[in-house]
Amino acid sequence: IGTSGLSAPELSQLRKSSEERGVPALYIPNFAIGAVLMMKFASEAAKYMPECEIIELHHEKKADAPSGTATRTAELIAAHRLRRPDKGRSDMIRVEGVRGGAIGETPIHSVRLPGLLAHQMVIFGGTGEVLTIRHDSMDRSSFMGGVLFALRAFQGREGLIVGLESLLN
Repeated sequence: IGTSGLSAPELSQLRKSSEERGVPALYIPNFAIGAVLMMKFASEAAKYMPECEIIELHHEKKADAPSGTATRTAELIAAHRLRRPDKGRSDMIRVEGVRGGAIGETPIHSVRLPGLLAHQMVIFGGTGEVLTIRHDSMDRSSFMGGVLFALRAFQGREGLIVGLESLLN
């Protein structure tokens, strides 16, 4: 299954169906290998730079916000942080919701506009420095390498495989 936005109960049902039938299943929210590497790099950076925010930009017809990739990135960052991020100043917020939503203490900002396909930045801030990890899919052909890789790496697997990163390791 190549989509994002499946809920935890839906994934649980997919896992159960796969096990009951003895048929392996793939759930890959993002087939872009570069996006998966971006998530991996961001989770590593979070160990040393816990203050970060995610900005994700997609075409205006994208159904979910935040994207599955942004959600998974925030989850990975939360799992790999060695310390909690500073809260910052909340007294400066003049418009409710302007800081975006948050997953695991990582603010996420979602943009939906014509002319975009799929883009994400994870911006880490430290004393006197900023690290930006960015991935851009300019064309849907960027997903083909991951599709082909997943089909080859999937051979001989059992149960439900979640995420292309599970096959890269």
